[in-house]
Amino acid sequence: MLTAVTTLTANSIEVRFVDALRGTNEDTHAGVEPKDGPSPIAPEMKELAWTAGAFVLFAVLMRLVLYPRLKSGMDARYAGIRGGHEGADAARAAARAEVAEYESQLATLRSEANERVEAQRRTLETERQARLGELNVRLDARRQAALVDAQAARTALHADVETAAADVVARVIELATGQRPGSDVVSAAVAATMMEGAAR
Repeated sequence: MLTAVTTLTANSIEVRFVDALRGTNEDTHAGVEPKDGPSPIAPEMKELAWTAGAFVLFAVLMRLVLYPRLKSGMDARYAGIRGGHEGADAARAAARAEVAEYESQLATLRSEANERVEAQRRTLETERQARLGELNVRLDARRQAALVDAQAARTALHADVETAAADVVARVIELATGQRPGSDVVSAAVAATMMEGAAR
């Protein structure tokens, strides 16, 4: 079985094939002295140059192309947010102004409604008092008419009673004495008797 042995030098690479079973590997490497090759950790100059170039290119690209776009996008977003806040503040102020105007109109309407209700109440009270006055006047007139009618009826009844009593007294006297007394005398006597009874 062959094994490849690679040797790196400053200017060249040497590759040799060795038979692993025959032990020539140890013989071959025994005569070769190790040389100092490149460090696996330390970067070479061309790697540093490529890295620095890429960094400078990326920095220039960021400064000239990407950062202005990013900044304009951030400025636009900030302006949009600030515009939204200003619009919200304006809408809030407008809403507060509308609420204040609504409350003012509501207070005005309530005061007008209260004034109208009070005016209607006063009007109704005045009409009620006027109707009560008219009704009282009518009732007084009817009461007076009823009193006059009652007095007339009482007077008529009194006259009828006097007449009836005078007839009865005249008839009793006539039956007792056999003579009919004068109607004036009997009427005067009955009237005096009835006046004394009314006075008691």
